[in-house]
Amino acid sequence: MLATLVIGLREGLEAALIVGIIAAFLRRNGRGLGAMWLGVGLAVGASAAVGVALWILESSLPQAQQEALETVIGAVAIVFVTGMLLWMNRHARSMKKELESSAGAALHDGGAVALAVMAFLAVLKEGFETSVFLLATFRAATSAGLAATGAVLGIVIAIGIGYGVYAGGVRIDLGRFFRITGAFLVLVAAGLVLTAVRTAHEAGWVLAGQQRTVDLGWLAPNGSVQGALITGMLGIPSDPRLIEVVAWLAYVVPVALFVYWPAKRRPTGTAAVRLRWGVAAALGATTVVLAVAVPSAPQPSTAARPLAGGGTVELTGSSLVVRQGGAVDRVRLPSGTPETRAGVPVQQRTVAAAATVDGPATVTLAQVTAANGGRLPVGVNPAQDPGPFAASWSARATTTAWTSGGSIVDASRAATTVLTITGGGLTSARTLTVTGGDVPRAASWQVTAASVAATSSALASAAAAGPERSLWGVELPIALLIAAALAALTALRAQRRDRGAARPLPTPAPRTRSTPYAVK
Repeated sequence: MLATLVIGLREGLEAALIVGIIAAFLRRNGRGLGAMWLGVGLAVGASAAVGVALWILESSLPQAQQEALETVIGAVAIVFVTGMLLWMNRHARSMKKELESSAGAALHDGGAVALAVMAFLAVLKEGFETSVFLLATFRAATSAGLAATGAVLGIVIAIGIGYGVYAGGVRIDLGRFFRITGAFLVLVAAGLVLTAVRTAHEAGWVLAGQQRTVDLGWLAPNGSVQGALITGMLGIPSDPRLIEVVAWLAYVVPVALFVYWPAKRRPTGTAAVRLRWGVAAALGATTVVLAVAVPSAPQPSTAARPLAGGGTVELTGSSLVVRQGGAVDRVRLPSGTPETRAGVPVQQRTVAAAATVDGPATVTLAQVTAANGGRLPVGVNPAQDPGPFAASWSARATTTAWTSGGSIVDASRAATTVLTITGGGLTSARTLTVTGGDVPRAASWQVTAASVAATSSALASAAAAGPERSLWGVELPIALLIAAALAALTALRAQRRDRGAARPLPTPAPRTRSTPYAVK
């Protein structure tokens, strides 16, 4: 509630002051206020419509897209409040004088309509910022009702102050007011930074930096006053993650230093240029350290995987190479379909093909019974069909490999051997699937469970380390490098400006007095 009250008060006060100053200026010049109030009403309506539309849009989206939209709204709100802090830090004390000067120019050029447009644009800007900022704060608040109450109270107070300025009965030190409330808004905006990073993670945009840092449950227990203050108002959760802490500090430290560093102690001239060069050098050095020190993501081994019962299987290009008992079998794999195997995403690649079986040309009745799992095949009578039988062998094998990149996560072959017997008293051929006995069968195999577990664990570690390497070793160094370049450019610009100011102006040549011509 306190956070939204300050937001409503500060944003509303800026709009109310603008309207109050314009109204007082119109009154002093004998002009009516109807056009101005029309512009104010249209701006308020448009701002409210924007807020309601964003709320409805967000509520209608699926969960992941809601989190994505919340991240975007939070980022926009952070930009708005930061720009407001920086602008007010420079212009708060001269705000009234500047507005009256602008109002005088507008009244001279376009009359009351120009001032109405000025009021419309001012209120629209503040109203839009307030809608976005409050919507982002509502989502982070523990109670939407209290947050809304605080916003309404802040706006009502701002309107009252604005009317007092119009009536001439209120005198307010804008510089001090915006400086005091700015300190609070820096923390609120930093909380929005933290919240935006968390919603970006929930939306699937930020995957790295999710390591737990500290447990603040003792400091901000649920339902307590401290919890409402720290979590509900400042947006700091009880379990901040590493990326959230880094983002919070990266916002608070530079913004607070820029806004609240004493003006008398701000470096100027050569000292300011050296400071900027120092900042650029520090950022550049940090970029190099991160790019070099952050290790690359480990890659799973592409070596051959052991098979249960002996042998190995290896992925070579798009083929499986199976080695068992001195024999080598090569199976060409087709393209795969996405699937999850042992908890990791893989490509399932399956191929079915005929297999060779080198079996005896004749079999006895006992061999046939054993091959059929200890049962006589249907249609075989021992008295009438005593054997031996002529044997014909065939097999069909289905090979499946679950791969990730160039690594085999799991692989197996399920082979079915078929025996067809004739003769031996049979009037017609009999076919049976071989399930036992001391007869040859097409080989079936499976990668060991230990190998599957080790490979899936390595892939999971690589998948987790990949975003970490990308964030800390690539994306953050790029951001720091851009910041270093900007700092260097500002230092170079200031250095050139100082040199231009220090360069002495050329001394004009002395004027010689001409001798007049003699008149005869």
